[in-house]
Amino acid sequence: MDCGYSSAISPILLRHENLLASSLIIVYSHLEHCISDDMWSKYFEFGLEFIMAKYLVIVESPAKVKTIKKFLGSNYEVLASNGHVRDMPKSQLGFDAENDYEPKYITIRGKGDVLAKLRKEVKKAERIYLATDPDREGEAISWHLSKALKLEDKKVYRITFNEITKNAVKDSLKNAREIDMDRVDAQQARRMLDRMVGYRISPLLWVKVKRGLSAGRVQSVALRIICDREAEINAFIPEEYWSLNAEFAIAGEKKPLHAKYYGSPERRVEIKSEKQLNGILSELKDASYSVAEVKKGERIKKSPLPFTTSTLQQEASKALGFSTMKTMRVAQQLYEGIDIKGQGTIGIITYLRTDSTRVSNEAEQTAEAYIKKIYGDDYAAAKTPEKKDGKKIQDAHEAIRPTEIEMTPASLKASLARDQFRLYQLIWRRFVASRMNPAKYETTSVRIDNNTATHRFTVAASKVIFDGFLSVYTEEDEKSGAEAETKLVLAKSIDKKTKLKFNEFEYQQHFTQPPSHYTEASLVKALEELGIGRPSTYAPTITTIMGRRYVIKEDKNLYITELGEVVNRMMNEAFPTIVDVNFTANLEALLDGIEEGAVNWKTVVKNFYPDLDEAVKIAEKELAEVEIADEVSEEICENCGRNMVIKYGPHGKFLACPGFPDCRNTSPYLEKIGVGCPRCNKDIIVKKTKKGRRYYGCIANPECDFMVWQKPTGEKCPACGDVLLEKGQKLACANSNCLTLIEKKD
Repeated sequence: MDCGYSSAISPILLRHENLLASSLIIVYSHLEHCISDDMWSKYFEFGLEFIMAKYLVIVESPAKVKTIKKFLGSNYEVLASNGHVRDMPKSQLGFDAENDYEPKYITIRGKGDVLAKLRKEVKKAERIYLATDPDREGEAISWHLSKALKLEDKKVYRITFNEITKNAVKDSLKNAREIDMDRVDAQQARRMLDRMVGYRISPLLWVKVKRGLSAGRVQSVALRIICDREAEINAFIPEEYWSLNAEFAIAGEKKPLHAKYYGSPERRVEIKSEKQLNGILSELKDASYSVAEVKKGERIKKSPLPFTTSTLQQEASKALGFSTMKTMRVAQQLYEGIDIKGQGTIGIITYLRTDSTRVSNEAEQTAEAYIKKIYGDDYAAAKTPEKKDGKKIQDAHEAIRPTEIEMTPASLKASLARDQFRLYQLIWRRFVASRMNPAKYETTSVRIDNNTATHRFTVAASKVIFDGFLSVYTEEDEKSGAEAETKLVLAKSIDKKTKLKFNEFEYQQHFTQPPSHYTEASLVKALEELGIGRPSTYAPTITTIMGRRYVIKEDKNLYITELGEVVNRMMNEAFPTIVDVNFTANLEALLDGIEEGAVNWKTVVKNFYPDLDEAVKIAEKELAEVEIADEVSEEICENCGRNMVIKYGPHGKFLACPGFPDCRNTSPYLEKIGVGCPRCNKDIIVKKTKKGRRYYGCIANPECDFMVWQKPTGEKCPACGDVLLEKGQKLACANSNCLTLIEKKD
């Protein structure tokens, strides 16, 4: 037999795993005379490894299994844990304060079959790769898996990948490591702190208000932030101001020039009243005007940073109308894998829970090449943008970006659902824009004085001279401004010699506006800026406070409900530290310290729990001393004649007969405020919108449609006779055209 036969047949035999063992023996018996011992040894080792080597990869989500298995081949078995497999018991606090705060973990109910299947595969596997998500929680899940599956005597490796692509998954195997116990401990500390607050304080809410409520280390602070904003809005006193514009004609130009009143040449002047406005107009009567100064310049608009979890949630809310939870759900689908026609299932964005704006060198290079090819060399940024806010960035993984920049939204549109396409397009455009040069504007500033040089008007105009990143992306908040900015282009060059002809004044009364109600987007921004929570907590925190009906959403705005006010008031009175913004932010910094290995996690827990335990005991004592009796109303039960009492339900207050269970009569609660309606003199009652927002209206509705958002006082405005409303420490007229303000009487 010719020796060349061995090199021809071996690859064929090696492709058939089930025949390989017998084939190796046959090959050896026939080719013994023409194959060296060294070559035979290599064939045998390779073949043996092919037969015996079985590697197990455990991921969190079943959605990843098929994709990752396709990348790794038949030697790898890929299974999912379906998230956490162990947790502290639901019926207990879950740790022993007398035994060094050691947590107690049990198998989560329903995970028995999952663990049984995993244990079966563990026995077959030569190596186990724990490939849970690349964050603290993912690290903790890997650790819990190693304990639940008893992997102490196995070859166990931790792998992470920031994107579910073939290269990323295979590279993770080359960079396998041990489980990072500092990250695990940081997650254990977070879980225990959250458990302490929830399990010790929530029962007090059940006693104080009703069952089914909850308190949380992060959610209670978020609730306080919303309540504080609501109080700020209610206490806001609008202030009057006026705008004054002048219209000028320029010889040879069809369009007039509109200039804003600035003040005097020396300083800006704000017009606070109509009297002040009339004084200015009288001084400008019959005045002539000339161009005092023209300044030309250039400014740039910086490219945006790529998305983090927080900024993605904010922009998706503003641009697409997505809730934070919907944004995370759709982003998870894009990360785990989309079935792309002709390519199979692949992840098209990087990991979605991150507060880093860093991107990999490879992504930088491919983005630069793409931008130069599609847009030109002038558009590709020479320097990588960096986040500079003085805060620590958890840099474990990258910003949110497309896994392949060549996969444009248009090329994937046929493979994506509508919401997937819209979110992917937002992510893709933001990332490309972040790698492009800034936009450049030519600016012109014109200052116009009256003939006595006592009053000045100004015009600011600009035009784009290089669109840069704007060719790809404009943030939602800036779209209207960008459109207006492009229109502010002077018709012709203006200089000091330009002759101006005054046409007319335009003036209008305005009132300052209160702070805006929080939206999901602005609340996420506030939580991030204050250092409250982490990327993975924003969406569930908002979902929880809305699910408990502490907060309702109307037209994107978040409003506090009566139930939310009650819970917030209790938390502020009994647990001021827990809802203190700075305290909660400091705890987050300590958790970062644990992850860095600088702080012992049990030290944080030990310092936190005793103070909480003492506060709970004091609150329990006070609650025990004060019996919270049902408030008796004036309404009479139509079934048994008793006075109905006020009860709390899932949707607020209602009236119930105190004779329960003998009498089960209930009726809606109409909370009178002791003030007559200014239109029909019937009672004004506290009412709620369908989503739970409080307002004040006439009991005779719909016959009488009187309603206001602030509480009426029953007093009349001395200036116009309309009703006065409570506005913080003052009384304000309900008539928006009347500016009467009166100090509250003690």
